[in-house]
Amino acid sequence: MSKILIAEDDGSTRVLVEAILEDAGYTTETVTDGKRAYDRIAETPFDLVLTDIWMPGLNGLELLSRIKTLPAPPPVIVMTSDDTPDTLLKAIREQTYHYIPKPIDPQELLRLVQDGLDATDRGIAIEVTSATPNWVELLVPCDQKAAARMRNFVMQLEADLPEDLRETIAMSFYELLANAIEWGGKLDPSKKVRIAFLRFERMLMFRIEDPGSGFDIDALDHAAVNNPDDPIAHKRQRNPRPAPRRIRPADGQNERGRIALQRIAQRGGLRQIPRWSIRVTDYHLKCERTAHRRDVQSFFVGDSKTF
Repeated sequence: MSKILIAEDDGSTRVLVEAILEDAGYTTETVTDGKRAYDRIAETPFDLVLTDIWMPGLNGLELLSRIKTLPAPPPVIVMTSDDTPDTLLKAIREQTYHYIPKPIDPQELLRLVQDGLDATDRGIAIEVTSATPNWVELLVPCDQKAAARMRNFVMQLEADLPEDLRETIAMSFYELLANAIEWGGKLDPSKKVRIAFLRFERMLMFRIEDPGSGFDIDALDHAAVNNPDDPIAHKRQRNPRPAPRRIRPADGQNERGRIALQRIAQRGGLRQIPRWSIRVTDYHLKCERTAHRRDVQSFFVGDSKTF
């Protein structure tokens, strides 16, 4: 059974996390400060580490920095109530595998723990090339696990927005990033997707640039955007696959259904993403795609006065 180290100075959180993991069948060990955590990791192999950020002696960010220098570092999940973008980006820079906010949600904790234990991309780093309050730029390896990790980080990056909007942003971001990794990067971890995130007073903008050569939409006769009466024509250009599960948005207002439909199209081979707009409470999402020398996807989030 997997062995997990928990580094947490808050007694109630430490007991809660330990109980959740042990009830799920994991073997755990607990420490109350970063220095003791590093000593134990250096002495004993652990399959996974859960750490708080602000601990006495050696904080969680310093612990992350030391762990990554070890010959076979375990994946690390950061637990903290400090949801500021600066702290999150520092954790990404130090190669945390996942990030979970406090108070701890038991189901989310178990999901992230299992994902970390199943990780096959432990040596693949997400690079932070710029980290200012309004401009973040990252280089993400072309690996689908990295896309899933980025979805989790984006959920936390905009912690001050309404939860339903954050979920929609994270889902939209994940779908576009997964598409860039699969089609532009050909699932080659040695290639990188460049992500730029800009935040303005009333708008967010994500720009995803993959290493592909781009495309000419006029040359894609089979693309769904060029076949409104036959939106799955592109499937005949590929090897036969099982028919996708049909998803029908509820009364035209289910933004998850709209994005899920786009996901089906993308997985079927659709390289062109049509422009679309989604309204979430007082916010709007807009997406567009361009391809010149590089294949670039962008989406924007703004309040009702922005667009």
